[in-house]
Amino acid sequence: MQFNRKNLTNDQLIELYQQLLLPRMIEDKMLVLLRQGKISKWFSGIGQEAISVGLTMALDQDEWVMPLHRNLGVFTARHMPLQKLFMQWQGNKEGYSKGRERSFHFGTREHHICGMISHLGPQLALADGVALAYQLRNEKKVAVAFSGDGGTSEGDFHEALNVAAVWNLPVIFIIENNGYGLSTPVNEQYRCARLVDKAKGYGMEGVRIDGNDVLAVYDTIKGVREYCIEHQKPYFIECMTFRMRGHEEASGIKYVPKELLEEWGRKDPIKNYEKYLVETNVINEMQVAQVRNHFKEMIDADLLEAFKATEFIVDEQEELNDVFAPIPYSNIRDLNEVYSDAAPEKRFVDAIQEALKQSMEIDSELILMGQDIAEYGGAFKITEGFVEEFGKARVRNTPLCESAIVGVTLGLSLEGFKSVMEMQFGDFVTVGFNQIVNNLAKIYYRWGQPANTVIRMPCGGGMGAGPFHSQTNEAWFTHVAGLKVVYPSSPADAKGLLIAAINDPNPVMFFEHKGLYRSISGPVPADYYAVEIGKAKTVREGSDLSIITYGAAVHWAMDYQENNPSVDLHIIDLRSLVPLDYDAIKAAVEKTGKVLVLHEDNLTGGFGAEISAWISEHCFELLDAPVMRCASLDTPIPFNSLLEKNYMAKSRLGNCIEKLLAY
Repeated sequence: MQFNRKNLTNDQLIELYQQLLLPRMIEDKMLVLLRQGKISKWFSGIGQEAISVGLTMALDQDEWVMPLHRNLGVFTARHMPLQKLFMQWQGNKEGYSKGRERSFHFGTREHHICGMISHLGPQLALADGVALAYQLRNEKKVAVAFSGDGGTSEGDFHEALNVAAVWNLPVIFIIENNGYGLSTPVNEQYRCARLVDKAKGYGMEGVRIDGNDVLAVYDTIKGVREYCIEHQKPYFIECMTFRMRGHEEASGIKYVPKELLEEWGRKDPIKNYEKYLVETNVINEMQVAQVRNHFKEMIDADLLEAFKATEFIVDEQEELNDVFAPIPYSNIRDLNEVYSDAAPEKRFVDAIQEALKQSMEIDSELILMGQDIAEYGGAFKITEGFVEEFGKARVRNTPLCESAIVGVTLGLSLEGFKSVMEMQFGDFVTVGFNQIVNNLAKIYYRWGQPANTVIRMPCGGGMGAGPFHSQTNEAWFTHVAGLKVVYPSSPADAKGLLIAAINDPNPVMFFEHKGLYRSISGPVPADYYAVEIGKAKTVREGSDLSIITYGAAVHWAMDYQENNPSVDLHIIDLRSLVPLDYDAIKAAVEKTGKVLVLHEDNLTGGFGAEISAWISEHCFELLDAPVMRCASLDTPIPFNSLLEKNYMAKSRLGNCIEKLLAY
């Protein structure tokens, strides 16, 4: 290998050597502990250290990095305490994730490292979000995301690069091309001659470098960083390297030809760099021995302390408490403080718009994103006129890439921004499902990082829009710990709940029934106010039968009551499904002894099943009849108006009420 020191001083060369050697020596120790059964799993980066170290040393310490399995050098070059790292790898409570995450699936705000998820590709879009935050604040910084050669086949790779290019974001995408995705060789992974050639397709610059040459990596990153900051554009770097051990230790490397291992063994990034430093008299053999002895003593000492960690005691309440970030104190007034029957009448759609507008006025670091939401004003014209008032930097049209935009919202959260993303139709959320349920939902529980994101979900049937524009899919998300799920039915609640969601440090899935947008109106105070998430509302007091419901179904229940005055219904609007107001549910059961759970979603697996099960388990002695559910058919929602009417739960509401009353 031919090293080029350029203008680096001897001290800088030695520091790079030390940072290169440390992760290798740590890994050697970890492999011993793995064989001894003292750690459970290890993903080796032996042979690839020059990329992590060269990159991290070329960045500022407060620039975010999104590393993957084989980037121990990022963690050590950011000077993270070894003792705490060891505790992390042991699964100890005093590690970075309280024992909740393995190996490198954790992050730390203090060191500006964002923990990976096993799906790999989604991390790339987080770098887009961080870079957007830097750009909005006019900070001269870049964000960096790692991918392997295998990860470039994922849809998230395409989406993240496309967004970075379209939005001109200062992101460096690092591809560690080590020849294999687990055991799949690159000739079965892609057909382009070089991965760097993909950069041209996105309209960005790229370069391929020797990933085993720490000086080449360091110098390239330095220059690329300056380019990204000066031109406010992304850059693609393909680093050619090789991992000398298995994808993880249990998988082995039997699939790798012996001659390939020998070839790359001769290209070892540490041995070659050490040899270069000795031959050029930057360091001598005695100094090499001193550095190695120092690191050995340091590793052994920190490991000894890590093994002294206190006994792991499971605290179930702590586990539950750490699913959601605590809501900070807020002086936002509650709806009850400002509500008046004399408040101006507004449609549901106007209340949503007002909540967004007032929130944008109050918080200059609130960002709106979605397809066609800028000049066009969104599919439902909710953000019409926002671009003129707040500018395109904050009201952002997005490419058709829901997964990447969800990732951007999380990246913004890393830098303290709030964001609201509009799914053009709630049905389209499936394309961003992984980011929502595995990244947004779990990040606070995993390593204490809030995700201050609201995803607006225009949903629901009744308009003949067919199977892909009519679903109400809230039950998909109520099952996922870490997501809040809100579903208002009135204009006043819609405004207050959306404001509360925007100010909540947790990800909120905010369902807005399209059929309510322009069909219902009600008094909506002009003030900036909130409605507490997790509190149900009694819509009507009654004595014959309790209906527990939410969203458009609240109006179905009220319509039934109006048309059937001989029945005295007690109607509860849950307003939010996670968290759920169990006290209000129990009170509704006590009120009448007969309960009908009503919702528009399909019957099987719908959220009504959870409510029914809870009532049966906790309120059985209060019941005078079995809990009944009224929901839509277990079919996709059809297009034809007669078929759709038959599908909807509303068509069966009367029969359900009569059956329950007659029990």
